[in-house]
Amino acid sequence: MNEKMQKNECCHDSAKHIKGVMCDVKNCAYHNGVNECYAGCIYVGPHEAKCSANTSCATFKPKEC
Repeated sequence: MNEKMQKNECCHDSAKHIKGVMCDVKNCAYHNGVNECYAGCIYVGPHEAKCSANTSCATFKPKEC
């Protein structure tokens, strides 16, 4: 399965937050204002990361203005 398909496979708006995931990206459409993510699921990459600074949430979607 290719990486693009994995990112989009399970990501959708959810009625509840993802337990155990804390997020402070306030300009993300899935951020609820109290550091919780409502994306349904997230995809974090890339696969060749060697430390947390090399990772990012590929599920990020900017909030509409």
